[in-house]
Amino acid sequence: MRNMRTPLLATTKTVTALLCMLGVISNAHAQFATTIIPVTPPETAGSAQPAPAKPAAKTPAKPAAAKPAAVPAASAPTAAAAPAAAPPTAAVARVEPRPVDSILVVVNNEVITRQEVAERLASVEKRMAAQNVQLPPRAQLVRQLVERMIVERAQAQMAKESGIVVDDAMLDRAMQRIAEQNKLSMPEFRTRLESEGMNYASFREEIRREILSQRLREREVDNKVVVTESEIDNYLAAEANAGGQRQELDIAQILIRVPENASAEQLAARRERAEDVLRQLKTGADFAKTAAAYSDAADALSGGDLGWRPTDRLPQLFLDGVAKLQEGQVSGLLKSGNGFHILKLVGRRAAGGTQAAAPAVQQTHVRHILIKVNQVVTAAEAKRKLTELKERLDHGASFEELAKLYSNDLSASKGGDLGWIYPGDTVPEFERAMDQLKPGEVSQPIETPFGYHLIQVVERKTDDASKERARQAARQAIRERKIEEATEDWMRQIRDRAYVEYRNDE
Repeated sequence: MRNMRTPLLATTKTVTALLCMLGVISNAHAQFATTIIPVTPPETAGSAQPAPAKPAAKTPAKPAAAKPAAVPAASAPTAAAAPAAAPPTAAVARVEPRPVDSILVVVNNEVITRQEVAERLASVEKRMAAQNVQLPPRAQLVRQLVERMIVERAQAQMAKESGIVVDDAMLDRAMQRIAEQNKLSMPEFRTRLESEGMNYASFREEIRREILSQRLREREVDNKVVVTESEIDNYLAAEANAGGQRQELDIAQILIRVPENASAEQLAARRERAEDVLRQLKTGADFAKTAAAYSDAADALSGGDLGWRPTDRLPQLFLDGVAKLQEGQVSGLLKSGNGFHILKLVGRRAAGGTQAAAPAVQQTHVRHILIKVNQVVTAAEAKRKLTELKERLDHGASFEELAKLYSNDLSASKGGDLGWIYPGDTVPEFERAMDQLKPGEVSQPIETPFGYHLIQVVERKTDDASKERARQAARQAIRERKIEEATEDWMRQIRDRAYVEYRNDE
């Protein structure tokens, strides 16, 4: 329960970026499918129907002789004339060019079509234009986009095998939260998207992919990250040596990924590619455009920009790589477990406030009962069940006993007790409901991304930034840093282990 903030913040940030930056998906999908993917000649599309064209090619010099050959000897001449005229007309109709879709890539047991790539390409181009990122040559942009779609498809397959599903009801709730964050009703939100040229159905699918990827990452990466007490001690010692002064850095990166268990030849080839990219940058190439063309990182199509981050949220490799750079300068090659990095220091600034200056905060001792929404339990059933439990609590039932019996959270064994909660430790929906309760009061059923909750405030107190709080903040900072590094490695493994077949010759 204490980790509830991170998933929602991650989703909200992604959703906000998509809302601001996603572009128009072209209405001319069929034309895109046969023109923008530079892997198949236009005439190849007609080869899917070779049979109708062959009869006409066999006897081009003697069309007259071919007609009576198809008519029985007993037939009248007038009867033979009508069927003889039909085959040429049918043949002409069948060979007329028509826009068609075709397979571009096979990913394990599924396919990515040229139509899909065309639609995503139109969106990406509009988004990059809105970000003022120079577009690389189209062939390079298509290659980057296809690689991203391969990883997305492999992730979706892994999620399906793991039983992770983002159904329409869950997606509707996510869309509702996005609309509320933008202070819009759902009809207003849809109208706003369409007025900005965004296809609503396509936007929903973008959000579905984001949520699916996030839930899979939480299971495969986040839940496996461990922060030790010695790491926290080292972190706090380093912060003390820095005198409490904090910095934020704006860094952009280009990553040339190295496959897992790469051979010496593969490693040399990737290094050579990275050195070539670095030479281009040193001779004046635009960093964002080059990142979009060559980087294997997830942020490549955004120009590689990581945005402003506190130094404690960045890998030590990055901090060392930009330590001596001036704003606008580019680093040399940096080697990590994922590959070769090239960094650009976009900006450097002092972070607002220090740990020592943290104000007094209110802590809340809280417990809850959680009913998760899934394929078996609908949102209506979860809410109805908690309403029944609320009535039992109002008539004297023990919150602790009901939590042990019915809660789907790990805290159930402790009677639903979450301990002392600081502001920001939970998702906004939970925190808003909790803050409105008096000690001893139980809420109505409250919906969050995790399901439906009954919340009870046990007591409150005011505390300063204690040592415990400082260690908790250090733990969270280290955890976020390790999650980011582990996510890069996990995505590399997904790509390396997927069976990928390109159908460029179809």
